[in-house]
Amino acid sequence: MYKTVVIEYTPKANDMALRVEETANAMYEQGYVLVTMSITPSAKAILVFKKDRED
Repeated sequence: MYKTVVIEYTPKANDMALRVEETANAMYEQGYVLVTMSITPSAKAILVFKKDRED
């Protein structure tokens, strides 16, 4: 299962890094692992997480 999270406008690199880290740690607590991310020209980030199926 995949989940996508958008981090809203964060123009400073240090602030963006902190928000990505916080989001990745929070999603990890829910069983998701960060697969990839992209920073848009409008200073937003798109993070894609994956969670293994629980059968």
